[in-house]
Amino acid sequence: MGICLLGYKNTGLKFKSLAIILGLALLMSIACYGCGPSKEVKTPADSGTVTESEVIKVGILHSLSGTMSISETSLRDAELMAIEEINATGGVLGKIIEPIVEDGASDWPTFAEKTKKLLERDKVATIFGCWTSASRKAVLPVVEKYNGLLWYPVQYEGLESSRNIFYTGAAPNQQIVPAVEWLLKQGKKNFFLLGSDYVFPRTAHKIIKAQLKAQEGVLVGEEYTPLGHIDYSTVINKIKAAKPDVIFNTLNGDSNVAFFKQFRAAGIGSESIPTMSVSIAEEEIRGIGAEYMEGHYAVWNYFQTTDTPENKEFVKKYKARYGQARVTDDPIEAAYFQVYLWADAVKKAGSTEVDKVREAAKGIEFNAPEGLVRVDPENQHTWKTVRIGRVTTEGQFKELWSSGEPVKPDPYLKGYNWAGELKPGK
Repeated sequence: MGICLLGYKNTGLKFKSLAIILGLALLMSIACYGCGPSKEVKTPADSGTVTESEVIKVGILHSLSGTMSISETSLRDAELMAIEEINATGGVLGKIIEPIVEDGASDWPTFAEKTKKLLERDKVATIFGCWTSASRKAVLPVVEKYNGLLWYPVQYEGLESSRNIFYTGAAPNQQIVPAVEWLLKQGKKNFFLLGSDYVFPRTAHKIIKAQLKAQEGVLVGEEYTPLGHIDYSTVINKIKAAKPDVIFNTLNGDSNVAFFKQFRAAGIGSESIPTMSVSIAEEEIRGIGAEYMEGHYAVWNYFQTTDTPENKEFVKKYKARYGQARVTDDPIEAAYFQVYLWADAVKKAGSTEVDKVREAAKGIEFNAPEGLVRVDPENQHTWKTVRIGRVTTEGQFKELWSSGEPVKPDPYLKGYNWAGELKPGK
């Protein structure tokens, strides 16, 4: 419903009552792209008429078209579901949260443009959005200029900290570094690095190469392809020639579909050359096909199979809202719980003012589907549990290893002697 309502909101239609909202939402539900089955709109029962002063506007900014839409559309869905749930319990500070959804279109300048629009024209209290580091870095100077607040739900390469961003995905010490350590302990010494050609993979590979050098691993190959790339025959031939023990995969978007299908077509399975991915989760496996991914590894902080009471309820609600065929995954879960973190910070601050919310969010905790998460007061990153899993025939993950407890975020890798020479990616 959030998207359907939004489409009319953005064209200037002003709704004066919840009865009108409910009626139009019902009529428009079949035209609502990506929203899933029509559901009853959940709003505070005692709301009456909604005026401008009784609404808190928030921005949702993800790629709903282009190469990254395979990953990002579901983040929008998770954020809308969290907003619906919060509104159903009375909203925030007695006000209803009104989402304004924008499409970054897998284009970094568009992300910057939409951010300016959300902050300057729509006057949103905060923005939930982005996936790639390129989009985040395009948004960063805009939120800093206008003193906006971005909640960023995806793992990334680290080496960054902005007072205008809360990072709810993994820092490198909560994903990349423990994955390399685990692979080395499994006897995977020879690494081939494969990534999309932009800031996250290139910086992630710098981290991995420094770690391999310090921990007696070997780099046998490194390749980059543009986002949206679909012909991997040359890359696969290079992989065959290099004979790695493992491929550390930092491809993003629908390029993963092309790579893994061609990888299997070339006669290479996970039993001979496994991959460790940091941007492939259950949603991407659904798009690629479990038959191409079975046996490969991924490292995240959350799997749909994570065994917590909160996760069982989360998965149940998500499937009820969007369809039983849908899956949850790590970025979806982070997109969901970060809305609650913001809402709790607003309640604690008693205000939606960015400076007050930022201060109130320091040290705030939430029992998320993955387990307890906590906002680190020093760097606005999130304490998270690390998990490594293997893809099953059902397209889910069997957890093989876990850190057992939330790990303090270390975005600049200050706790590792070998990381001293690393510089932020351009």
